[in-house]
Formats: sequence, structure tokens, C-alpha cells
Amino acid sequence: MLVGWYDRIVINSLSQLPKLAVKARSSVFRYKGKGIEPQQVGQELKVQAVLNGRVVQRGDQLTLGLELVDVGTGNQLWGKQYNRKVTDLVSLQSEIARDVSEKLRLRLTSTEQQRVTKQGTENTEAYQAYLKGRYYWNKGRPGQDYAKSREYFQQAIDFDPNYALAYCGLADYYGFASAVGLLPPNENWPKAEAAVNKSLALDDTRAETYNPLAAVKVYYYRDWPAAERDFRRGIELNPNYAEIHLHYAVCLVRFGRGEEALAEIQRAVELEPLGLGANAYWGRILFYMRQYDRAIDQLRKTLELDQNFATAHEWLGDAYEQRGMYGEAVAEWGKALTLRGTGLSLEQAYAASGFEAAVRAPARQRLEKSNERMKHGEYVPATEYATAYIRLGDKEQAFAWLDRAVQERNSFALEFKINPIYDKLRDDPRFQDLLRRVGLMS
Repeated sequence: MLVGWYDRIVINSLSQLPKLAVKARSSVFRYKGKGIEPQQVGQELKVQAVLNGRVVQRGDQLTLGLELVDVGTGNQLWGKQYNRKVTDLVSLQSEIARDVSEKLRLRLTSTEQQRVTKQGTENTEAYQAYLKGRYYWNKGRPGQDYAKSREYFQQAIDFDPNYALAYCGLADYYGFASAVGLLPPNENWPKAEAAVNKSLALDDTRAETYNPLAAVKVYYYRDWPAAERDFRRGIELNPNYAEIHLHYAVCLVRFGRGEEALAEIQRAVELEPLGLGANAYWGRILFYMRQYDRAIDQLRKTLELDQNFATAHEWLGDAYEQRGMYGEAVAEWGKALTLRGTGLSLEQAYAASGFEAAVRAPARQRLEKSNERMKHGEYVPATEYATAYIRLGDKEQAFAWLDRAVQERNSFALEFKINPIYDKLRDDPRFQDLLRRVGLMS
């Protein structure tokens, strides 16, 4: 397996082949440096062939060795070594795609051939910066790594102001951060919108661009029909782009279309079988659909992929709570808190004072931390306060913060209708007004 951001050269190359289903980097990266036999990889990822690669860089010289192995027999189908200068990375991507398509005898239409050979930039420095941006983006840990992705996407734009995918990367950065509460949404959505519109103006045939475009429509403008058109256009352009299936699935369930959401998230997992995000969201969608036993089963499977995935522990705890399995819920929430370094022992509170005490302890801590962050000028989503007050049984404060959440253009208000945590508020006329204002009454 290739190491670092170089592996995106090969994945980018092969992803352009419309008749080839390429597993996403988040699934492939788990095998890096483990020396696992191709047959095992093939069985776990449900693929017919595995492409192994080794890369060596000495100065400006790059040696890339590729080997295509049949997972059924273990035989090598094809192998080649590419010796290039680092400045040849852009053309190398297209060359790899051509070589593999010829070897696999993929019959491409003229339009598909153009797509394979299409180069987003001729500037090697821009291409390298973009690859590094995607590398840090895919590490999936908000914080320093996440901020680095923005820096590299901006570098790519500085090197080539006409590089559509670099603007798409910048739109992903601002859009995702706005949607999930990492940045103040009302201030940063315009940056995402400007970047995605620039990307589209330069090239409207990239599936990747339609994902942040849909995000702008659904979260910033709350125009779900327009967002759905963008999702479908992106999927039409590249049906094998796992991330857009995942995002579409999450939006579908928010608007009450659970079965369609399940079909989309299952497709995302087929494309990205070892991806933590896709697997966890499958469980979360089942949770939103009140299918708690299935949600528990799926989240357990997710944790088999990575026991240190705090979000999966938290969501599993939520599902256990709805099933009335309070001891299990406390245990999972406790694991999530430990992994996040909060220093809070829920199991002790549960043993000493019962479930309600175990629920209220992290809610109080959440309020304290949110207040501290606010004092330091950090952005804290209104739903952080609202959910804490719901847990503490303070209905009036909960509604006050939910009112503010409606005004914040992120993803959280779109969960009002489906998230069981709000069940205690549903009989209040104020809650129905919240749904109406968000556009969730239909």
C-alpha cells in the first residue's frame, strides 16, 4: 500500500474510470504497512483485484511501482514501474488510469476517455498541495489537521487560480465546518458558497463539487429540493463517489425518507466498507428511524473496526438508552468521555445515584465547558446548550437555546424532527413552531 498523500495519485487516477469501482482511501488506508495478503484484502473489501504500490522519492526523482493482483488466485495480472520527476505527477495520474483501463480491457466511450485523461491542473505544485489538502481532510480529526487541509487547498489555488478541485476542497472545508459546528455558520457559509461557485464556473463535471454545493443549499438556504437536485447530479456524474451517497443519506433521513436513506448509506458502505463515518452513520440513521436493535448491531460492527472511535461509543450509548438498557448506555457514554479526555466517571455516578445522576453529570460538564469556550471567544453551537438543558430537565432554557439554533445555519436544527432526544418537548406548541420555522412540518 502507498504511504501518505502519494496514494491519492493512484486512487484519483482509478476513480476516473467509470466502469471500475474503486474503494475509498479510508478503507484502503487501514492496510498500510501491515503486510496483509491480497486475498484477505479482497475478501474484506469484496473486490476482485488489489493494486499494491510502493513509492520512493529521492530529491526530485519519484519511483512508483504498481502491481495488480487477482484476489481469487493470488496471481499478478499486471505490474509496472514508473520513474518520473516529481514535476510529472499531473501527467502520471492520467498515464496510470490509461494503463489500468487498457490492461483490464475497459471499453470507454469518447466522453469517458476524456474524463480519464482530464487534468485539473498543469501545475505540479498546485496538484501536490491539493493532494496534501485531501490527505489532511481524510484524516477526519477536526483541529490542527483539519485546519491544515484549508491551508493546502488555499496553496493549491495560489499556485493555480483556475484549479477547480482546489476550490472544491476549500468549499468542503468551510461547508463541513459550518455544518457540524466547528466554525460560526452564518459567517462561513458565504465562503463555502463562493468557493463552490468558483469551482463550478471552472468545471461543472466534477462529482465532488456537487457535495458542498448541496450542503450550501440545504444548510445555509434550507432549500431541500435544490439540494437534492445537486446530490443526484453528483451521483450521476460519479456513482462510485462514496461521500456524496453518505451525505445524501443523512439528509434523506432528516426529511423523513428513511428507507431511501438506508439504500444510500448501504451504497456508501459498499464503496467504503471499512470507512468509520459511513458505518457509524448507518447506525445513526437506524437510530433516527427508531430501529434501535438494528442500530445497536450496526454500531457494534463499527466499533469492531476501531474500538477508539468515540462517536460510535456515544451513539451506541444513545441507542441503548432508548432500549432501556441503562447500564450499557452509561458504559458506552463513559468510554466516549474517556476517549475524549473529559475525566468524568459516569459509571461511578450510575452506581451511586442511578441513571438520572449519570445523565446529568455530563450535561453539567457540557454547560461548564461551553461557557468557558464562550468566554474565550470560541463559537459554541446553540444545540450544545439546548441538549444539555434537556438532560437537566430545564425546559425553558432548552427552548430558549433551540430558538437560537433555528437561526444558526448548521445541520443540527434539521434533526429536530427525528432525534429522540427531543421527544420530551414534542407536545409543546413551541416545538411545532420550531419545526415550521426550520421547514420540517411536511
